[in-house]
Amino acid sequence: MTTLDAIDRRILLELQRDGRLTNQELADRVGLSPSPCLRRVRHLQESGVIARYTAVLSQEAVGLPITAFARLTLLSHTSEAVDEVEARLRAIPEVVEAYLLAGDDDYLVKIVIPSFAAYEDLLRREIRPIPAFASIKTTFAFAVTKQQSPLPLP
Repeated sequence: MTTLDAIDRRILLELQRDGRLTNQELADRVGLSPSPCLRRVRHLQESGVIARYTAVLSQEAVGLPITAFARLTLLSHTSEAVDEVEARLRAIPEVVEAYLLAGDDDYLVKIVIPSFAAYEDLLRREIRPIPAFASIKTTFAFAVTKQQSPLPLP
């Protein structure tokens, strides 16, 4: 784990809010001159604290208004079964997030899709054919009450 000081945390907060800030804008917001700010950002990237930069899209604007959360339970927890499930989940473009869980279910999978019919088709073509699953329980989100937000850095 990289040790972060107050300036690093301010840099990270600003970049989480807007990853397209120019170095000058970022430096102004965190109270540094551009050169030291750029050195800090590069260090945060090289150390792996900043993993990547990305654009956040509107699901509705790109025709993917349905969000489903599938809770998946495995029949077997062998290494082979887990490896196969994880490889197959990673290969499904509609699966945008997948988490290995502790508790009653083994995975929580976030799926974005254009329609309920498309979700049913995805289940039939991609998810149910995975032999390792004992159960698949789906919940559909009606609305987003809080979008992905900056990590609460200590």
